[in-house]
Amino acid sequence: MSLTALAIIAAIIASGALDLYLRRRQIDSVRASRDSIPADFRSVVTLEEHQRAADYTLANARLGALHTVFDTCLSVLWLTVLLAPLYALAAALFEPGLVRSVALVMAIGAVSYGFALPFALIKTFKIETAFGFNRTTPRVFALDQIKGLALQFAIAAPLLFGLFWLIEALPRLWWLIGWGAAVLLTIGAGVIYPLWIAPLFNAFRPLPDGPMKSRIEALLARCGFKSNGLYVMDASKRSSHGNAYFTGFGKVKRIVFFDTLLEKHTEDEIISVLAHELGHFKLGHIGQRLTQSAILLFAMFAVLHWAFSAGGLARQFGLPDDPGIVLMIVSAALGPLLRLAAPLLNFLSRRAEFQADAFAKAIVGEDDMINALTRLSRDNLATLTPDRIYAMFYYSHPPIPIRVAQLKAA
Repeated sequence: MSLTALAIIAAIIASGALDLYLRRRQIDSVRASRDSIPADFRSVVTLEEHQRAADYTLANARLGALHTVFDTCLSVLWLTVLLAPLYALAAALFEPGLVRSVALVMAIGAVSYGFALPFALIKTFKIETAFGFNRTTPRVFALDQIKGLALQFAIAAPLLFGLFWLIEALPRLWWLIGWGAAVLLTIGAGVIYPLWIAPLFNAFRPLPDGPMKSRIEALLARCGFKSNGLYVMDASKRSSHGNAYFTGFGKVKRIVFFDTLLEKHTEDEIISVLAHELGHFKLGHIGQRLTQSAILLFAMFAVLHWAFSAGGLARQFGLPDDPGIVLMIVSAALGPLLRLAAPLLNFLSRRAEFQADAFAKAIVGEDDMINALTRLSRDNLATLTPDRIYAMFYYSHPPIPIRVAQLKAA
């Protein structure tokens, strides 16, 4: 095994160790504050609610730590032990060429999915059930997994065929073409997802007519947001967590409310949540996120280009020089790089959230925004005392206490 291979394996192990260190910080921070509610929330959050949020956070952190250990070991095993026999099986079943390479990647994906399934089961049927969130039946869970896996394979197979064909046909330009196609697919997903993918998993019905719908339509007109409709999603068939979002581009933009959000929140709070989402639209955050994604994809394709151009990356692990194997090695190597990039990406995301909060405050007022954030935090058992360094790596949204303090200070 070459020095390059050893360096990649060391980076994977170091990345896993960093994750465990951050999770330990989170556990220590939440546990230390379990019996002490932050001063700004003592009038709206009971000690029992605060402790339940702490226990929920700790349970998820412990499961996440176990998953990290498992994933780190699995990544190393893929590169050192498991890829060779799986490739031998693919070689026995398929002639050399695109089909073999695609089949190998799909097989790796299927095996990895099987290894990850127990963690999803524990998360859904143990942790979420214990804290009163889970409403998913075994049948719904199984159907979700089957549909999700089938959808991933249906999308991945033609993309992999296209990628590997491009690498052979245009060895100098393939990565630029691939990057451009990936950017277009990212944009296209905003159109495809609400129309064809989301309905595979949830039912969507128009928001009923009434005073709240009239207020929402007036707010949309004020913000210049033209939507394809206001919809309510049956999130309650899986979970009691509440949220709202808007999705799509152009004429297929739509606003979606979880039915659980409508059940638990006042009309003013729902309007404030929507005002925050509209802030992202008005302030150009959607375009900013697409630009960030395009830059990140460019870096990924540049790494892939280096890996395929340098040649012999697979052989440095003692593996056959197959495009599918090279792709898997690069995917494993990108994990540590993405973890290091997480603080910057999350900083940009949190900055956008602060800006959207300020926009919503200007539209609906400070009190409604604070009430909505507090209720979302309480209902979703979000900890009020996360570790600062952990949040830098894993929080795309600022912790609720910081958002509330910012709203009061602005």
